[in-house]
Amino acid sequence: MNVMVRVRNLANWCNLSTPLGLLVARLGGARVARGANGTWLADGYRSSFPVAGAFAVGSVLITAHPSWERLEAARPGTLAHEENHSWQWAYMLGLPFLPAYAASMGWSWLRTGDRASGNFFERAADLELGGYVEAQARPFSAALADLRGRARGLSGIRAGRAATPNGHRDASHADDAGA
Repeated sequence: MNVMVRVRNLANWCNLSTPLGLLVARLGGARVARGANGTWLADGYRSSFPVAGAFAVGSVLITAHPSWERLEAARPGTLAHEENHSWQWAYMLGLPFLPAYAASMGWSWLRTGDRASGNFFERAADLELGGYVEAQARPFSAALADLRGRARGLSGIRAGRAATPNGHRDASHADDAGA
C-alpha cells in the first residue's frame, strides 16, 4: 500500500468518517471485511437509506448486493468508483462531505434532471465507473417547471390528497372519487 493511500485511511480515521462508516454498515446489517488498499468492504446492507447500489462513508465501501465480488462482476469499476469517494471524504475532512455532496446532488438535479450527471463528486469519482449515464444540461426553465410540478404534488400530499406526478389529484382513491 503506497504512502498516499495510508494517509487517506489515517485521515478518514481521524476525521471520524471511517468509524461512522463502520457504524452505518453494522446498523444496516452488512457483513464487514477488510478490502484492498486499507478499505473496509461491507456487503448485504439492508437499510433503505441511502438509495444507492453502493456508497462510501470514509474508507468503508458499502453495498446492498450480497457480495462485492458479484457486484464487481456485474458492474466492473464500481469498487474503484466508491474508493474514489473515500478520497473525497478525506479531502473534505469527514462530515463536511455530506452537506457538500447533498448540495452538489441538488445542483445536478436542477441542471440535468438527475442526481449524478452534474454532481461534482460523482464526476470526480468517474461517472462511467459508477455506472452512471451522463445527462445533458437542461434549461433553467425546464428545471423550474419540474420544481413547480413537484411542489403541486407535495401540496396535495400535505393536504391529504394523493397527487399524480403531473400534480393532478388521483381519482382512484375513495375519498377523492366522492365515495
